[in-house]
Amino acid sequence: MNTDVSPSQPWLRKRERAIPRGVINAHPLVIDKALGSEVWDVDGKRYLDFVGGIGVLNVGHNHPKVVAAVREQLERVTHMSFQVAAYTPYIELAERLNQLVGGTEPYKSVFFTSGAEAVENAVKIARAHTGRPGVIAFNGGFHGRTLLGATLTGMSQPYRQNFGPFAGEVFHTPYPNAFRGISSINALDALETLFATEIAADRVAAIIIEPVQGDGGFLPAPVEFLEALRELTTRHGIVLIADEIQTGFGRTGKLFGFQHSGIQPDLVTVAKSLAGGMPISGVVGRAEMMDAPLPGGLGGTYGGNPLACAAALAVLELFERERLIERGQAMGERLDAGLRQLQARHAAIGEVRGLGPMCAIELVKDDAKRSADAELTQGVIERCCEAGLLVIKCGVQRNVIRFLAPLTTTDAQIDEALTILDRALDIA
Repeated sequence: MNTDVSPSQPWLRKRERAIPRGVINAHPLVIDKALGSEVWDVDGKRYLDFVGGIGVLNVGHNHPKVVAAVREQLERVTHMSFQVAAYTPYIELAERLNQLVGGTEPYKSVFFTSGAEAVENAVKIARAHTGRPGVIAFNGGFHGRTLLGATLTGMSQPYRQNFGPFAGEVFHTPYPNAFRGISSINALDALETLFATEIAADRVAAIIIEPVQGDGGFLPAPVEFLEALRELTTRHGIVLIADEIQTGFGRTGKLFGFQHSGIQPDLVTVAKSLAGGMPISGVVGRAEMMDAPLPGGLGGTYGGNPLACAAALAVLELFERERLIERGQAMGERLDAGLRQLQARHAAIGEVRGLGPMCAIELVKDDAKRSADAELTQGVIERCCEAGLLVIKCGVQRNVIRFLAPLTTTDAQIDEALTILDRALDIA
């Protein structure tokens, strides 16, 4: 018997046999337990988790308050389906989000299970409200893996592959990216060109935008661009949808990413960190728009599951009690400063960017165009994993390393992660 085989190897072989290749693992690990910003694999090795379930665990893994809320709800009602009968956590969560997003304006909320469901239902609501078919999204945006989600997503690989034909009446325009020479004016001009050449503004139901592009490379939308977009959509009667699925709940240093610009979206999609690891998503929007679909037009068997609603209420309470917004701001400043110090030492870091603790580095080649270096990016990620730090990549060219550590991450853990990253970048 070979005693040198680690416990993870049999599991990874089973994974290879049982699970299709289309579902990838960023790291060849099998996780056994997790707490806060740390996880341990079945071999007993500890890792700093700066992925956080891809932006799901802003309050950290297995927060005791979230666990207690789920346990308490588990002994009351585990599932009902809101279309059958109402239950209090769903109503209470809707009230809380309506106030957090809409303030004193009349807003309403509806809950689903995944981020893609929230996006699809936001489009349905916008079309029902306007009676128009068209939807505009942005190059580099990510809005899900369903058919409509993949259509809205502004990246060809790996999300589109040969999965078409895709949904109709969806259009894409450039998203501002100063590092690659696309200004807010360029992006707005392209939008006006789209209106003139492909679909008139009065045929557009909605424009959907991430306040900071997530999978597209952690690109913050400039304030002036969001302000101009709000004015344009209001002028043309177009519904403005803010996709806050990754940016929401403190990830950018405010509760929602759109709040940095001062604009007010019509509809906001939420998911990921809303419930600290429990699956729930939602659309929060202006009451008159949310009421546009007729009875029976919205819903889903598991949407707003009682356990997930209870977890979400606990998460919102944690943000207040533990001052997680303020902690996220401080964490973002420390991480940004550390990454800029690394940039001064490593020429391969073309740009450090982000908003609040939603930070990223873009890795480039040593050429005049500062071409994307996807190979180096993957190598750095693998070196980080070997040294005990989990990070993942993003960007249209997959040459951006993003950081999605829980907002409960300590200063010492941030410094440890930066040290590991520094050593991993020595391969450049």
